[in-house]
Amino acid sequence: MTRWLGLGRGATMLLVFLLGIWVATSGLLDQITIYWDDITYLTRQHVFLVASSGGAAILVGVPVGIWLSRPSMERYAETVMQVFNIGTTIPTLAVIALSMTLLGIGFPPAFFGLFVASLLPIVRNTYAGLLAVPSHLKEAATGMGMTQRQILMRVEIPNALYVIFSGIRTALAINVGTTPLAFLIGGGGLGELIFTGIDLMDTGMLLAGAVPTAALAVAVDFLMGQAQLRLIPKGVNPLR
Repeated sequence: MTRWLGLGRGATMLLVFLLGIWVATSGLLDQITIYWDDITYLTRQHVFLVASSGGAAILVGVPVGIWLSRPSMERYAETVMQVFNIGTTIPTLAVIALSMTLLGIGFPPAFFGLFVASLLPIVRNTYAGLLAVPSHLKEAATGMGMTQRQILMRVEIPNALYVIFSGIRTALAINVGTTPLAFLIGGGGLGELIFTGIDLMDTGMLLAGAVPTAALAVAVDFLMGQAQLRLIPKGVNPLR
């Protein structure tokens, strides 16, 4: 499974690289650089939206996933999980539009919509990763006199880290690709160039937003992959 995921990400990076070559040789690069100041400014907005909403989703999703994995929540976990499924079942644009009716326009509804869209993969993977920890490891820790808190922090979470990181990686990838929609409700980001370029049928403006968005998605995925490789202990990391 890991091998196929690696091949898929490699193919994506190759596709982005080839797209860059095509843009450079087709003369569109000159059209794109006209918007360099806009690209720089809107990329900062885009990154801030991704970092704030994605960070909030991590801070909420991981503790909720841990809570749902506890034995006391066994009967209710899947029911509660369906609440988080709403963020995936409802199209993100609809979530953003609904949040606009409550929060107005600008950053708050964009933040909330992206937060909801990013939450499910983190909660689901945290929950699944902790449930997949072998029971004999927990039994051995209990036999050594560890408390439930110590077992969680020293046994369960380290063994579930790879799956948890995979959920965070997926959530951030979804977030980066969805953030352009924030422009539609005044949230800023590279979507301003993408949607304006579509309206004006200006290919240069469209690519000035689309190419940095694709590059940002690849960069985030690469950085999370490196974090997954280097931060997870060797003994529980299938990549090492």
